[in-house]
Amino acid sequence: MAGIRVDRAVRSADFHFDLPPELVAQVPAPERDQSRLLVLTRNTGAVAHRAFGDLPGQLCPGDLLVLNDSKVIPARLRARNVRTGGEFELLLLAEELPNEWWCLVRPGKRAGVGTEMILHDRTGGRTAVTAAVTGINAEGHRRMRFAGTPDILRELDRIGEVPLPPYIKRDHPAESIADLDRYQTVYARVAGSVAAPTAGLHFTPAVLEAIRARGVHIAHVTLHVGLGTFAPVKTDQVHEHVMHEERFALPAETVAAIAEARRCGRRVIAVGTTTVRVLETVAAETGGALRAGSGATRIFIYPPYRFRVVDALLTNFHLPCSTLLMLVSAFAAPGEMRGRELILSAYAEAIRERYRFFSYGDAMFIE
Repeated sequence: MAGIRVDRAVRSADFHFDLPPELVAQVPAPERDQSRLLVLTRNTGAVAHRAFGDLPGQLCPGDLLVLNDSKVIPARLRARNVRTGGEFELLLLAEELPNEWWCLVRPGKRAGVGTEMILHDRTGGRTAVTAAVTGINAEGHRRMRFAGTPDILRELDRIGEVPLPPYIKRDHPAESIADLDRYQTVYARVAGSVAAPTAGLHFTPAVLEAIRARGVHIAHVTLHVGLGTFAPVKTDQVHEHVMHEERFALPAETVAAIAEARRCGRRVIAVGTTTVRVLETVAAETGGALRAGSGATRIFIYPPYRFRVVDALLTNFHLPCSTLLMLVSAFAAPGEMRGRELILSAYAEAIRERYRFFSYGDAMFIE
């Protein structure tokens, strides 16, 4: 589903902002809950500066906090061409069959159909696992058949690397060992993402306990974050951009919890844009009445989208001209076009205050 069309075309360039490169967080805060929290009140445009540990105080008894419990898999693999010894980097994208995956392969021009590779572990040592290119799709992704293991998924904890976003730099695979823990939420449960639902990275068990102690309820959805989360909007007109498909599941207990919050007049608070996309996808398909189930979504939310389920949003600071920035702009002023100005003004304040941006950066609460 696309965002709602309007007479004035929404342009991707409208969502540009200048970010000093030193504000792109390369490492997480020393402790998860030591990040900062910018609070934006939508009705007034007021901005307040807090610490993430203050989040429980922003919540009210009876509120429902909805988390995405998808777990990041170590989906980045290193390999060498069996014939030439040339190096490859593979990123697992989607499983078609056991040991058959669609992958992003770099350099792709050297990975024609029939190319055979041998995988290496994090230290550069050869493994018994091999891979062969069996097909190429329209997006240039390679279909890979793995051998030497009953299931490549079983090998990832041993040989795979964390699929960090391209703006986080690691000079050597060994430098990313700490990311195995920190590029993962403490409540991650269902393996399948190739990127973290980063709004959840700030939570600790103690913060979650403090939230429960305030009488706030917690529920879960699952959306496996795909490569599309990094895909730039290359079209001038926003509505022409095509989203990548991502798989999701909405449990019956979460549907019931949302219904109860609605009945009591309490807020449904989404942790992350991925959670928003699950809830709004199902609501759009059902006309507003949620139902449990699983499926895939390509929903693209941008101004002036009208939200059916979510009342408040915890998120990170997003890339210029990204679909995620467009989503939070829509949320800042549902059904209106002024949300872009509200968000870009808040981002300008965050830059002045030296907030840290993107996946390992600070958080923003939009209420």
